[in-house]
Amino acid sequence: MMKLTKKTAGFVMMSILLTMALAGCQSNSAKSPEAAQNSAENNTPDEQAKGEEASNSTAPASGNSEEQSAEAIKEGSIEKEGNVVLKELAFVYNEHTIAISDTANEDQMEQMLGKPDNLKSHTYSADDGTNMDTLIGFTEKVYTYPGLEIKTISIPEGKQDSIFHIEITDPKYTTVRNIKAGDSLDTLKNAYPEGKLLGNGAPDEEDDFRYEPSNYVDVMSFHIKDAKVESIQIFSLLD
Repeated sequence: MMKLTKKTAGFVMMSILLTMALAGCQSNSAKSPEAAQNSAENNTPDEQAKGEEASNSTAPASGNSEEQSAEAIKEGSIEKEGNVVLKELAFVYNEHTIAISDTANEDQMEQMLGKPDNLKSHTYSADDGTNMDTLIGFTEKVYTYPGLEIKTISIPEGKQDSIFHIEITDPKYTTVRNIKAGDSLDTLKNAYPEGKLLGNGAPDEEDDFRYEPSNYVDVMSFHIKDAKVESIQIFSLLD
């Protein structure tokens, strides 16, 4: 009887211990999801803030990129008075300075240079055989003087004539740096150190010496023969 009682008491104690252990496990397992949820709720704002901060630090400034992408102004598209390049691409005659991109109608040309020996006018059209589709509607005029030829062009809609090509062979017409037909190659190089010979540059051969601004649109070209300036061309590429 005593032995049975001890066994029964031992069994009861073991049952109590097992029950307590199970209760503890259930308590821990019940708290785990809540703790995880609380942890996630506490960390989420910080993580979002860090993410937003990182995003802001790497985001480009769209306003600055638009300001920096402003289109550059082409040299030949602004007035000569504020354009050093166009002042250089000019010649002088009787105290008149005549430059590429100057506006000049027939009366003005006659006042500056006198009556031309010949004046030709042509308005480009689709069927004129020139294949100059980009100039359809434009009117080109060619003024011919002894040792000088000047071409002007006027765009449609009544715009003024503008000089785009000058060719000089007479020494009475000088560039603004006082270079004229007949000057030596050395004199030309001293006057236009920025220019360069396009060919081999041998003094006893024909070559072209070009003074060309960085815009690649307006050009002054000196044709060299026997180490002297034979002719001068000043022109603006039409586009």
